[in-house]
Amino acid sequence: MSTIPACPKCASENTYPDGDLFICPDCAHEWSASAPAEEVEAEPVIKDANGNVLNAGDSATLVKDLKLKGGSGTLKAGTKIKNIRFVSGDHPIDCKIDGVSYLLKPEFLKKA
Repeated sequence: MSTIPACPKCASENTYPDGDLFICPDCAHEWSASAPAEEVEAEPVIKDANGNVLNAGDSATLVKDLKLKGGSGTLKAGTKIKNIRFVSGDHPIDCKIDGVSYLLKPEFLKKA
């Protein structure tokens, strides 16, 4: 029985073969078994408004009022955010405030 390798990007064991490729359903990474091992990209360092390094799972506080795009409302300065997550894109921080998911830029947060 052949062994299916773990994902080289996220190290998940939940991978499966699809023809000549292996696919990771967790991070959607695809790689070939015959291709040389790729270098895993280092996660970019994300810093808050004060220059402190933010880590996934940290708590943070908003430093200014933010108007919500596409709706009427404002996120008030001083709002505490728990358990931040990192995503790729223009707004690298994903969080939930009062049960609603938001994507934020790190310059509007300070580490709590």
